[in-house]
Amino acid sequence: MSAETVSQLTARPGRVRSTATHWAGTSPRRITAGRIVGLLALLVMAAAWLVPFLWNILTSFKSEQDAVRVPVQILPESGFTLDAYRKVLGQGNLVVWFSNSVLIAVAVTVLSVLISALAAYGFSRMWFKGRKLLLAITLASIMVPGQLLIVPLFRQMATFDLVDTYWGVILPQLVHPVIVYILKKFFDGIPRELEESARMDGAGPLRIFWSIVLPLSRPVLAAVSIFLFIGAWNNFLWPFIVTNNPDLMTLPVGLANVRSGYGLQYAQNSAAAVLAALPLLAVFVFFQRQIVRGVATTGLGGQ
Repeated sequence: MSAETVSQLTARPGRVRSTATHWAGTSPRRITAGRIVGLLALLVMAAAWLVPFLWNILTSFKSEQDAVRVPVQILPESGFTLDAYRKVLGQGNLVVWFSNSVLIAVAVTVLSVLISALAAYGFSRMWFKGRKLLLAITLASIMVPGQLLIVPLFRQMATFDLVDTYWGVILPQLVHPVIVYILKKFFDGIPRELEESARMDGAGPLRIFWSIVLPLSRPVLAAVSIFLFIGAWNNFLWPFIVTNNPDLMTLPVGLANVRSGYGLQYAQNSAAAVLAALPLLAVFVFFQRQIVRGVATTGLGGQ
């Protein structure tokens, strides 16, 4: 199949653009009492998240004496200081933990999206014996708490001698039935005529998947990638269980060890939390548009 044909196929609007056009053309709704109550509820929930976050930032710039002062004061008496950040950065191996978190989060995100997209495309477009049963099992696995799998996963990693390795941290985080369901739902909405045209030009299933389906799925792929990255970055339990070597620890595990080793110090704990949250805030700020577009185009908001 020629590059010109591929570009013509992927340039068709399809359902992805029609959804965006529908939302863009929606007229503003009337202001009603219900909408006002809903807006107030959203403001209360936003404040419930924002106030502790701001308090944590303020505490990170206080001295330990001001952080534990009674009665509690919003602004420190002795002024703002960076001592908590200096001590946190000086303790442990923060750069190594940060690098490990970036490596593991990126690897989990890329591999999970690839595996989930291939599985979702198979469920959406291919017909084989036992397809419905396998899809039902995949969806049913969503209801299984991850904590139930900790022991068998650890035994499996130990059997393959993957404890205290990067692969031991990465591999158990690659399976996400929810992502498979979301991508399958999106793939179901892509017009089959595009694939039939490409098939007539001699394109195989993998070429169609790579050159047509994935380019049309950019919004939802970006959205699930961000969610996967955030989940892998914040994951504490599994990296904590499978790693004992400080040089292989992720940022949440390493900071937890520093806190347990140096006792409860509010200013340093707050500084460590701010440092761990900065990459996630940056990801959300730069990619919030893709998150909104991805959620809108999956159709999950209308269910």
